[in-house]
Amino acid sequence: MASRESRGTSEDAARPARSPVPRGPGTQGGAAAGITRPPGDMYCRCRIAVPLSGVRCRRWTNCPVGTDFSGSGRGGCVGESMTWLQALVLGLVQGLTEFLPVSSSAHLRIVSSVFFGDDAGASFTAVTQLGTEAAVLVYFAKDIWRIIVAWFTTLTEKISARSREMVPITDQVTTKLPIVTAGGPVPYGLDEDRQRELDYRIGWYVIIATIPIGVIGFVLKDQIRTGARNLWLVSFMLIAFALVIAAAEHYGAKRRSIEQLTNRDGLVMGFAQCLALIPGVSRSGATSSAGLFLGLEREAAVRFSFLLAIPAVTASGLFSLPDAFEPAGEGLNASGPQLLVATIVSFVVGYASVAWLLKFVSKHSFNWFVGYRIVLGLVIMGLLAGGVVSAT
Repeated sequence: MASRESRGTSEDAARPARSPVPRGPGTQGGAAAGITRPPGDMYCRCRIAVPLSGVRCRRWTNCPVGTDFSGSGRGGCVGESMTWLQALVLGLVQGLTEFLPVSSSAHLRIVSSVFFGDDAGASFTAVTQLGTEAAVLVYFAKDIWRIIVAWFTTLTEKISARSREMVPITDQVTTKLPIVTAGGPVPYGLDEDRQRELDYRIGWYVIIATIPIGVIGFVLKDQIRTGARNLWLVSFMLIAFALVIAAAEHYGAKRRSIEQLTNRDGLVMGFAQCLALIPGVSRSGATSSAGLFLGLEREAAVRFSFLLAIPAVTASGLFSLPDAFEPAGEGLNASGPQLLVATIVSFVVGYASVAWLLKFVSKHSFNWFVGYRIVLGLVIMGLLAGGVVSAT
């Protein structure tokens, strides 16, 4: 049997020569780099058509001699394979922290870097969030189904009623439409009708509030996956937004129930959700704090926060699936089965977290999480300053 060296020699001779790129930290790839053969049969997969500013190769993938990774057109350097233990731990972290105002993306970034020596990546985070959002769908299944039915039926009746001039068109926008039956309109004012009106409005608020994060997330997707994951930025946001949460708890009136939600509430909380694109902010922390500033009760703000996250997180997870199965950046690369298991773990743990948090916020403030965020941020800054972990 031919030796590894002889096979590599024959395969190298059959391949066109390419300019070598020096091996080691700080190496940047580009389209002209092709593939590189550093010492020890290590290859750098050059996957960027245009070098990205600040993107540096810190790891090289172990591949069989002769493996050609050129021409994939994606950016970054290839990292090491994720182990099953790492996948399980990161799935557990995702499930525990997704709904708490402590930032699950920050915790995945910190845990993977501090304990496993590298970043699991934004795509891994987005895909495992599908598990926690599935937990929300199951936990709020009755509410979600009621909102969907109310939105479609009321919208249909609204169009039908206006076309038959059953509802006068005035300057005042209202959703208090008559329930049209075969026998004519049913008088408005029944409890069932009020619930239906609320569900209809919440459906619209979720749709409207999802637009900002959809647009901003798509435009800034490359920055979110690279520079925004710098641990200095993550630790700073953990501390800075802890102060925002504390201010919301202190100054928020907390007098309005979820029945008193308005278009303004939905839009403001929708823009607040955009801040969660930065690891360290926390989606639930940003939207719930905005709700508290607007005067919503804590439980009402948290409930709407959960519903608001469903479209954005689901779309983000599905959009990131191709990158998660074929990682485009350096770091820990999970296989398909590992992603599936991590997502299932995040679902199970996330379901328990939803139930616990709703009970917790009904009796306690968010200040319990403020201190934790500040301590964690300071610890990470200390590790960064001491050179224990790398910021990137």
